[in-house]
Amino acid sequence: MKLVAALLEALKRRGASEIFGIPGDFALPFFRQVEAEGRLPLYTLSNEPALGFAADASARFRSGLGVAAVTYGAGAFNIVHPIAGAYAEKSPVVVISAAPGRAEAESGLLVHHQGPRLDSQARIFREITQAQARLDDPRTAPFEIARVLDCALAGSRPVYLEIPRDVVEMDIAPVPDPEPEPVDEEAVASCAEEVLARLARASRPLLMVGVEVRRYDLEQQVAELARALRLPVVTSFLGRGLLSESKAPLLGTYLGRAGDPGIARLVEESDGLLLLGVVLSDTNFGVAAGRLDLRRVIHAFDGQVRIGYYAYPAVPLRALVAALRARARPLGESRVTVRRRRYPRGLRADDQPLHPNDIAPAINDLFARQGPMPIAADVGDCLFVAMDIEETALVAPGYYAGMGFGVPAGIGAQLATGRRPLVLVGDGAFQMTGMELANCRRLGIDPVVVVFNNASWEMLRAFAPHARFNDLEQMDFRALAQALGGDGYRVRTRRELREALDQAAGRRGRFQLIELLLPRGVMSDTLARFVAAARKTPSLERAA
Repeated sequence: MKLVAALLEALKRRGASEIFGIPGDFALPFFRQVEAEGRLPLYTLSNEPALGFAADASARFRSGLGVAAVTYGAGAFNIVHPIAGAYAEKSPVVVISAAPGRAEAESGLLVHHQGPRLDSQARIFREITQAQARLDDPRTAPFEIARVLDCALAGSRPVYLEIPRDVVEMDIAPVPDPEPEPVDEEAVASCAEEVLARLARASRPLLMVGVEVRRYDLEQQVAELARALRLPVVTSFLGRGLLSESKAPLLGTYLGRAGDPGIARLVEESDGLLLLGVVLSDTNFGVAAGRLDLRRVIHAFDGQVRIGYYAYPAVPLRALVAALRARARPLGESRVTVRRRRYPRGLRADDQPLHPNDIAPAINDLFARQGPMPIAADVGDCLFVAMDIEETALVAPGYYAGMGFGVPAGIGAQLATGRRPLVLVGDGAFQMTGMELANCRRLGIDPVVVVFNNASWEMLRAFAPHARFNDLEQMDFRALAQALGGDGYRVRTRRELREALDQAAGRRGRFQLIELLLPRGVMSDTLARFVAAARKTPSLERAA
């Protein structure tokens, strides 16, 4: 079996559904083989950061492997940013990079695209991926492919495969099938029993779900667990959108002092807080102002469970959830008084100028009329506006906070799932990756893209209000949409917003871009609360 055919088959058996790629000279032999094999569709984009974001979104929406293929040096170095973000937010993206052939490496000449050393690229990716392999030995290649791909699935983090361009037609044995992750059943059972005992003793037990619940495709099982325990549920900021299509007792999203005060009290006063798959990051908990007592927290994350001061070191989340479900009994009548959050609806469609607070009600009204859409959000006020949109599947770089995610993530989402996404993006981030919309017609997709145009990096302005370096050029994105093959709308009032959303949702076959003209220095109430909380949290203010 040829190397590329074996690799593609191994990816497919492990749940990959497509490859996002940008060819280059070192990668041409690999791309030719991928196209000839036809085992996985190959979608090409325009720039490597967008490639990484699209593969990341595919992995997040499908709870499986995303795949990004690049050339050596110029391509691989350009994808470092999105792969670092995928590592931080636990998204299993497989990076496949071409490399110079053995003869080129031994020629004594410097190779074009080379960094300081021929292996500098591989050394960099060791810092931002969970496992790595160079596939140049036919005897070890099948086992290396299996090891690296299985590591991506087990750890839910990016991995790196490097293929010299002169070995793509090398014959290798078939790649071994994935093996079940080894689990110490006694340790898992002991851990589950202790977790349930802690929850039973608590007077205010609560479940918070985070990104790993989706990464390991556990939303349905966790919803069943919450119902069996009669345990109220909130999501973390990064976990927003989880359980949106389940019947779990979901109350809303925890945002500390920036969010719903009732949910904040519920989380911070809980004496039995179970965190399933939650990243302990500044954006998740920095706005809690130190009010979360980790001594009373049960934290299942990254293959271990911490209970107060000690840990069970080898308890995968999937095994823990299964053991908890098998033993779950109602904890008693819920003592939670906070009701499920009611999101703003009923936009007054008049001729008043548009404000960021109008956007979520308008989208909620649209969802009520035609059904929800999955959301891909960039960072900035567009992400905080998303916190006021009805619960629906959502992906966003809420922790790593890398700009440019939204548009390519929407492209990746529609290609991976077939569902038409709603993309929320600021004008600054759109200028980084918005040109990828030019690929929509060729790829046969039609996302609805909402651009927050305030001619500003507005979230940065919130922390440096008088700095002129946050100013951007006022661009006409509606006109750009026409040039890129889509339909554009320019919105100044609430009436125009409702009309544009209805028209965009009703038109299929071309991407739809709605440009919202917003004043500088104005932000949503949710972002304003976050900024106020961050200013009282030194680490967050310095990060901003």
